[in-house]
Amino acid sequence: MAITEKYLNPFTDFGFKKLFGNEPNKDLLIDFLNQLLPPHHQIQELTYARNEQVGRSEFDRRAIFDLFCTSPSGERFIVEMQRAKQNYFKDRSVFYATFPIQEQAPRGDWNYQLAPVYLVGILDFVFAEDKDDTEVCHRVQLKDQINRVFYEKLMLIYLEMPKFTKTEDELETPFDKWLYVLKHLPRLTERPAKLQERVFARLFEAAEIAKFNRTELELYEDSVKVYRDLKNVLDTAAQEARADGEKKKAFEIARNLLNAGLPSHFVAENTGLSKQEIEALR
Repeated sequence: MAITEKYLNPFTDFGFKKLFGNEPNKDLLIDFLNQLLPPHHQIQELTYARNEQVGRSEFDRRAIFDLFCTSPSGERFIVEMQRAKQNYFKDRSVFYATFPIQEQAPRGDWNYQLAPVYLVGILDFVFAEDKDDTEVCHRVQLKDQINRVFYEKLMLIYLEMPKFTKTEDELETPFDKWLYVLKHLPRLTERPAKLQERVFARLFEAAEIAKFNRTELELYEDSVKVYRDLKNVLDTAAQEARADGEKKKAFEIARNLLNAGLPSHFVAENTGLSKQEIEALR
């Protein structure tokens, strides 16, 4: 498979891990997370931990995170790249967050004091319940009935990337710039003028496909194929859903026209339905 882009696609499994999941590029992950975290939990250092989490008994299910890391002061960070809508994705997020909570329990006596846990979901889709708002970033915490934070050590952060529509000229904050580069990276041919900070120089260097060795290139090509196959399936499903919706609307219009006493040929011309479909409606 021929790769024509200059820079990798961060929504592929290999691309995401290449940018954020290895030691040489750890500074990229730290800078990105600091745009999302509250001021009192800005981080200077991270350690990558195993991404496979196993429950406390053989009967517990496993979870495999895209990225899992810890800070020197004990905070846990799960970073997930979600490419397609999934039933119960929010449930899965909460389930995943329980693993770094449970692993903090030592053997023997314990006072139950926990370190903060953050889960970051970078979503290539929009939650159905959020489709009518424009908010890109959702920070979710446990709150009481008058909207006070009940427990500040657990936060779920979701980025609905399709909602980010700023152009390069509209970029103002580091947060804007990170979302812009994540969304547009594979379509860029040069580093944009607005992204001249050192961290982005590092990112574009790491993302340049021409610098991959043979093994990396093969892994990336496989990852791109999986991504494209998934995208084709989703696009086809969306097109079919739109077609079904349009057909249903055409039948509804035709039924109203027929009820108004208009002739079949007029109804057919104005709805795109066949003569047989019009007669069936009668």
